[in-house]
Amino acid sequence: MPPSEPPIGLAVAASAKALSRAFDDALAAVGGSSPSWLVLRAVKSAEVGTQGELATVLGIKQPTLTHHLDGLERAGLVTRSRDPGNRRVQRIAVTEAGEQLFLRLRRAAAAFDGRLRAGLDDDDVRTLRRLLAQLEENAQPD
Repeated sequence: MPPSEPPIGLAVAASAKALSRAFDDALAAVGGSSPSWLVLRAVKSAEVGTQGELATVLGIKQPTLTHHLDGLERAGLVTRSRDPGNRRVQRIAVTEAGEQLFLRLRRAAAAFDGRLRAGLDDDDVRTLRRLLAQLEENAQPD
């Protein structure tokens, strides 16, 4: 007999897809995208200065990051330069245009977060974070 409700993993996956699409739409409305937001946010955080550090922080492979950085550089949003101490290392900096996009994306991300929190209090959000972390842990192989 089929279960009366879909498995929790399917419900979470469907929610994640819907939220991801809505977030992408919110960022696109101000001229950005999820990859541009993630890259600009990480570079602006001062946690990263090199392309290798950025790939590690974002959890993506170098070729994927290179693709994103190529587009951001073509758009005049970031610059890449060789580190004088190690010519194999590329340093990344946000341009003035990148700074302006970052600010628009940050406002859009904050507004989207506000939409998601509608009807939830701080305890609800803490519980949601705890439950999502527990699901993530439960999904790991033994």
